[in-house]
Amino acid sequence: MKRSFQSFLVHLLGFLLLWEWLRPVEQLTKTDHIEMFVIFILLSFVLSFLRLKWIWQVIVKLWFILFSVNLSHYETGFFQLGWLSSFFSDLATNFSMIFALNWLGLTNEFRTLLFFILLWLMVYLVNYWLLNRKRIFIFFFMTLIYITVLDTFTLYSAKIAIIRTVVVGFAVMGMLTYYRILVKEEVRTNSILTRKWMRPLVLMIAFSVILGIVAPKFEPIWPDPVPYLQAAGNKDGENPNGKGVSKVGYGTDDTKLGGPFIGDDSTVFKAEAKQKNYWKVETKDHYTGKGWIPSSSTTIQIGGDELIPVSPIPSVVKTREESARLFLFMDYEHLIYPAGIQRAQFERSYTMEIDATMEKISIFGFNSKPIAPDAYAVEYKIPQYEASDLRKTSVVDPALIDADFLAQYTQLPENLPDRVKELAESITEGKTNWFDKAKAIEQHFSGADFRYDQKNVAVPEENDDYVDQFLFDTKTGYCDNFSTSMAVLLRTIGIPTRWVKGYTGGEFLEYSEGDTSKSIYEITNNNAHSWVEVYFPNQGWVPFEPTKSFTNNVSINYTNPDGTPAAEETTAQPAPKPQQNLEEDSTSTTGENQSFSFDGIWLSVKIFFNNHWKMILLLFAMAAASGGLLYRLRGKWIPYLYLLQFRFRRKDENIGKAYLILLEQLERYGLKRNNGQTLRSYAKYIDNFFASREMSKLTDRYEEYLYHQKLPEGSWKDSRELWENLIKKTIA
Repeated sequence: MKRSFQSFLVHLLGFLLLWEWLRPVEQLTKTDHIEMFVIFILLSFVLSFLRLKWIWQVIVKLWFILFSVNLSHYETGFFQLGWLSSFFSDLATNFSMIFALNWLGLTNEFRTLLFFILLWLMVYLVNYWLLNRKRIFIFFFMTLIYITVLDTFTLYSAKIAIIRTVVVGFAVMGMLTYYRILVKEEVRTNSILTRKWMRPLVLMIAFSVILGIVAPKFEPIWPDPVPYLQAAGNKDGENPNGKGVSKVGYGTDDTKLGGPFIGDDSTVFKAEAKQKNYWKVETKDHYTGKGWIPSSSTTIQIGGDELIPVSPIPSVVKTREESARLFLFMDYEHLIYPAGIQRAQFERSYTMEIDATMEKISIFGFNSKPIAPDAYAVEYKIPQYEASDLRKTSVVDPALIDADFLAQYTQLPENLPDRVKELAESITEGKTNWFDKAKAIEQHFSGADFRYDQKNVAVPEENDDYVDQFLFDTKTGYCDNFSTSMAVLLRTIGIPTRWVKGYTGGEFLEYSEGDTSKSIYEITNNNAHSWVEVYFPNQGWVPFEPTKSFTNNVSINYTNPDGTPAAEETTAQPAPKPQQNLEEDSTSTTGENQSFSFDGIWLSVKIFFNNHWKMILLLFAMAAASGGLLYRLRGKWIPYLYLLQFRFRRKDENIGKAYLILLEQLERYGLKRNNGQTLRSYAKYIDNFFASREMSKLTDRYEEYLYHQKLPEGSWKDSRELWENLIKKTIA
């Protein structure tokens, strides 16, 4: 395409189309100096329009890239060449990181260089489509998909961008279609012909755009997914305090609690158990005034079948053994387990790494790589606490509680307001033991002053304490507010506590087919929860549930003051079906019955598909593409099968089938036989095409066989040679 106004217009439209890919980058990422990238693609299109030699284009582009890197990342001037040695040294370091697969270690300078190279390639491809192929629909369509996806799933607003893209895309496609027609029909262009084409094109584009703008629009039928993406990317939302709307679910960062969140019913796992359980993931022990962090990290590695040393229940506590099976729907590389966990049994040989402080259990597979299992079984003990035993602890006994342990689990920030401790003392006034004090504080949050809410939840300012704000100012929040406040209140009066994260028991789905005494529960992100564990020297860590409207599955047997048994008071959530044989051996979930559980097998299949659907879809697409390619190229490989099929045949009757196969292959090759055309006539056509007499000879023998159903003995040997020669010519 020569340098002309039409060529300039095509280059300009190509630049505008590519520019749309850069517009969201500055808004959605931390990329600065976006104008340098825009200037680079503009410069690239200008050099292409001027038709400079490729060597000069490379020199100019490299100079601009180096200038931009210097301007963005170095304080020294561009012509002070000392910065180049540092830059090339940085390149060598980054290449070594690439070979080591350390993608996060790449420097910003190197990332900038890679982005320029990516834009260079995109400009080349767009120029190739515009100037050589004179087709741009694929890139135009990809641009529309790109900006509409960003508009739907991010904070980027593409209302104007879509209009710009439609106008530019239709304009450039119309112009390229015009030029293709001129070349195909060998028509010489002139200004009159160009105007005749461009006027209706402009009118069509203008009419389409205006109609699209003024036409009534339907309301969206799907919920807005932006808050989910805001939460996943930690983007600032509409909260005036600067914390975005979060999505409920398990997360590792608890340093800054507070702020609203939205629900998410995505399935995390399904549990097959006799009753609902609270499921733990980790605990944290250091309160900062804004959130929780672990005070230390000491890891222990154990095998998949070893006893798990996590918060063992003292032998003086009465327990019953239970088991459950979990089917994971999310790729979490940690164990989700109930209190009293004893063992975890996997379908493969895994190892576990336990963080002794957080009690978080990570799972590792081959070569010590983190692994996300699809399913596993857990054996655990359910404690039956006696209130009389829990009430035995009234003061700190140095013989039972280590000083360092007590300091760790009664830690508080120095700037915690005094009124928090004063409130704890007033709530527990008259209580003489730790258990009654803990129950008093737990019940304090069930009062009418406190309200459970997921939306209107405050975020503490820089000088505010998270617990103090909730207890005295807002009194509105969700589990994090309630559980953290109870833990801190108990710590102010010297009772050791820790903060626990995990999931509630979920929703009942159905009874288990493999074991009728068990049920299937579905646990979603909406079941993500936090609660409190209080340490009693003779009983271990005991869960408490301060969050309003929630109850846990802790069973405590209360007795009358005179020691006579009374009705059992329990906060356990009963299973939807009466319990049968609760003392049953826990091997029932991992023994033969479990292995033949149709319900478990079906769940495993569904979980496998849910976790690997992308790979399955990719493999299916690759198989379909491979099948289509093989079918399209069947004329190249099927003849080899035919040659192999008839190579060792000796009977003269084989000519009948072989001749028909040859006709099919000639059709695939492109030598079609006309309707009504005789075999002799078609044979002459084939012989003329290949400049031989082989087809006519083979046809004579085929017709002899066709009419007489018999050939002289040994005819197939000579006929096969003719047949093979013709077959080979179609694949040459």
